Amino acid sequence: FPVDPKTMSEEDIRKVEEKKKASSYNVKQSKIAIGSGGFLGKGLLKGTQTRYDFVPEQRTDFIFCTIGEGFGFVGSTILLLLYLILLFRIIFLAERQRSTFSRCYAYGVAAVLFFHVAINVGMTVGLVPVIGIPLPFLSYGGTALITFTLLLFILIRLDADRQMVLR
Repeated sequence: FPVDPKTMSEEDIRKVEEKKKASSYNVKQSKIAIGSGGFLGKGLLKGTQTRYDFVPEQRTDFIFCTIGEGFGFVGSTILLLLYLILLFRIIFLAERQRSTFSRCYAYGVAAVLFFHVAINVGMTVGLVPVIGIPLPFLSYGGTALITFTLLLFILIRLDADRQMVLR
């Protein structure tokens, strides 16, 4: 298909719309976008797959393919390392809690973040089924952002009060 939608004929546009209706269209386009990013990427919002909306849900469920195409393997690895650092920091906070509730809460926050990242990245690269899990702090949508932020704020507050809690 031609890359630029402005130069596409009506027949080509109809073919693209039919392919979008296929069940695996999003995953296929996501894999193409991540693969086309290469090692260093094409630059922020300069990739053809994401710029011309070949990946329909690229701001919500498939945000990782936008990052993969724009920043490549290096950018995707840095993003995953940042999530890993956040998870290890949460586990470190969990280990120094005196209260059983605070410790369980911290491990719960770490588990929620881990599974959201793992499932979102897995569904973007085609390893797990597409179920609509947002990527924490990056996917478009206010509810997920507020939820993850509140989870971390409560954890920080529990950690600040850990000296007051007796066994």
